[in-house]
Amino acid sequence: MKIFKFGGASVKDAEGVKNVALVLESQGFENCLLVVSAMGKTTNALEKVVENYFAKQDYQTEIEKVKQSHLEISNGLFKENHPVFAEISLFFDDIESFLRRNKSPNYNFVYDQVVSCGEMISSKILSEYLNDIQFKNTWLDARDYLKTDSNYREGNINWEETQKNISTLNGNQSYVTQGFIGSEANNFTVTLGREGSDYSAAIFAYCLNAEAMTIWKDVPGVMTGDPRKFENVNLLSNISYEEAIEMAYYGASVIHPKTLQPLKQKHIPFYVKSFLEPQRPGTKVGNASENQKEESYILKENQHLIRIATRDFSFIAEEHLSQIFAQLAKYKIKISLMQNSAISLALCLEDKYGHIDELNQELQTIFSTELTKNVSLFTVRNAKLEDLNKFYENKNILLEQISQKTIQVVIN
Repeated sequence: MKIFKFGGASVKDAEGVKNVALVLESQGFENCLLVVSAMGKTTNALEKVVENYFAKQDYQTEIEKVKQSHLEISNGLFKENHPVFAEISLFFDDIESFLRRNKSPNYNFVYDQVVSCGEMISSKILSEYLNDIQFKNTWLDARDYLKTDSNYREGNINWEETQKNISTLNGNQSYVTQGFIGSEANNFTVTLGREGSDYSAAIFAYCLNAEAMTIWKDVPGVMTGDPRKFENVNLLSNISYEEAIEMAYYGASVIHPKTLQPLKQKHIPFYVKSFLEPQRPGTKVGNASENQKEESYILKENQHLIRIATRDFSFIAEEHLSQIFAQLAKYKIKISLMQNSAISLALCLEDKYGHIDELNQELQTIFSTELTKNVSLFTVRNAKLEDLNKFYENKNILLEQISQKTIQVVIN
């Protein structure tokens, strides 16, 4: 069975949905499971709904905007009285009904119940359109198959239960389902983290022992740098699972960090291709023997740099590190880069949930801290160390680290 994943950019409008059908026509749709993201910027729009709901502001208008956007896309795909229009309206009625009834003050719980509707609606539209043009498929609710814990917005997969559920699928049929979402023991929706649709596809690939998995993007494949941020970047034709995992960890946005581990475990080939030019080979991610080592550039933005020191100038010891890591775990703040000296610790942090000020305040009760917000982490993989100076030109360097041909600098 083949696994294809289409992101939001590929289904952002009616023409995009029609193009998905053209891609499938060129690649073959037999024995295929499609994983689809929310359309265009729907996730951002539904996040605004949740923000307004908790701020006790008008969220109904935001819901109506998202609804009209999806109805407009559907008008370009279906005849006037098609059943899909009623189904779309029902999804949005469910959002409003949930928010009216909700008593939970848990922001992350409410976020997952609302924002997940983007994937539900986009997958329903795509499935119905493909069936109408004779690409026969069955629509699946991913929440019936991907089971998680109750860690809302960053769900952890229950692999045993998920494997059991997915193994019931017929490998000789084709399916359309959602990325990004699963459900916990009480059947409430749990999302898998931003950009988690790639991870969903990898989970299905792993559990179905897929022959290959392809992610369809608006770029030719994995590049040596984001062409929107760097000049003179090239396509990487073949890279190893290990190299791709490293690139994802350092912030390469074309691959979700958790996507690669399940594929590597079963040696499932993974392709990144362009939905605009589906016949081009793109990038293959596979075994280490095929690794193409080229200098690659990654810029991870919206980071924070915090320097932590003991107040009495004593060494940073294990008990200090334990206290610091406990606070990071408490606020779900991730470390992008860490560097320690005898009396201080420097951390470049990713603060997904907006808790950096609370973390800083809590650390200041024990340590002396210095916080610099909104910095960027610039990483060079497979760097030519003899040309080191070129990486420092026109940059205000706050922190640097060099190891095994990998250069990392925190800049602002």
